[in-house]
Amino acid sequence: MRAMLAVACLLAVTSVAPPVHGQDLAVRAELLHTQAGPPIKDGVVIVRRGRIVAVGPASQVPVPEGMTLLRAAVATPGLIDAHSCVGLSGYLNQPTDQDQLDKTGPMQPELRAIDAYNAREKLVEWLRSFGITTLHTGHGPGALISGQTMICKTRGATAEEAVLVPEAMIAVTLGASALEAAKKSPGSAAKQIAMLREEFLKAQAYRNKLADADAEKHPDRDLRLEALVAVLDGSVPLLVTAQRHVELESALRLRQEFGIRIVLDGAAESYLLLDEIRAAGVPVIVHPSMARPEGENENLSFETAARLHEAGIPIALQSGYEDYVPKTRVVLLEAAVAAAHGLGPDAALDAITIDAAKILGIDDRVGSLAVGKHGDIALYDGDPFEYVTHCIGTVIEGDVVSTTVR
Repeated sequence: MRAMLAVACLLAVTSVAPPVHGQDLAVRAELLHTQAGPPIKDGVVIVRRGRIVAVGPASQVPVPEGMTLLRAAVATPGLIDAHSCVGLSGYLNQPTDQDQLDKTGPMQPELRAIDAYNAREKLVEWLRSFGITTLHTGHGPGALISGQTMICKTRGATAEEAVLVPEAMIAVTLGASALEAAKKSPGSAAKQIAMLREEFLKAQAYRNKLADADAEKHPDRDLRLEALVAVLDGSVPLLVTAQRHVELESALRLRQEFGIRIVLDGAAESYLLLDEIRAAGVPVIVHPSMARPEGENENLSFETAARLHEAGIPIALQSGYEDYVPKTRVVLLEAAVAAAHGLGPDAALDAITIDAAKILGIDDRVGSLAVGKHGDIALYDGDPFEYVTHCIGTVIEGDVVSTTVR
């Protein structure tokens, strides 16, 4: 009944003015989490032309006369899923909508996520209905270099309408899930690193030839090496999915050898390397709290996020990739479990808003409710981490994009 009344209120105000891109609107919440400061009781956010122009207590931030007003018990910044395959992986679980992994070769850094992203995928709509407004998605774990990732909003009819960062990271997988059978390479952990090292050495040589003053000495264009040159130059980090401490050590070693940026992903056994990860200044996108503890993940824990956070290591949370229907987890629910197992609600909310935005390099646009940032807001009828709470509305850049109650 609480959810029905809340969404009825939301629908009532939005029906006055149908949503258009960059709609001017206000959100008023009994408790407003901005992630830019302490929560605000009876808080208001004003959005004009898709951007936030005012945030504060209702007593100090009046809602302009005639402006569409949405009300909620609790409002937060739009949530960020720091690692997903949604949009490349679809809900039907059929070959036609499973485009997150190409197994024809072990290393394909030239594969662009934006060329495979389906903005109309129902899983995008599903995540949006929980208040998730930004996705870091793309080619998934399972190959040594599976391809590129992208950052997008959970809105739009095309990839171009959704995209924020077309080339965010290059996805690397270390460990058993990226090994090949039948005497194909890579067949061992050492071979994985040797193949990566060899490819980066080729990219270094390619970059040096491109820098030659004599244009006639420039090499033919090589999309694979171009992608790795971006990593060497520091403009694009490696997203290294690894679970066991041996592979995590190898990733840190590769980072130091080539002076590249990496983001660790999964990191089930990261608790064994807290000092090393902190010293390297490497952030971690922690495995989903409720991922299945089997195989390489056998040593994961509900407390991984809490232990990394306590050690001072930057973290974000993710839905990850699931090879069974419905093909994705919901990062809000994963954060709730992490909150209950030592991370706490404040840090858990940070990990799916502002801290995720910082790790992804988009905190100048999203992740908190602050003047000048995108008007991305999630509305709830109670504490977002309570099981009985529902998301009653999602706003992206001023547009009401979901009123489905979840």
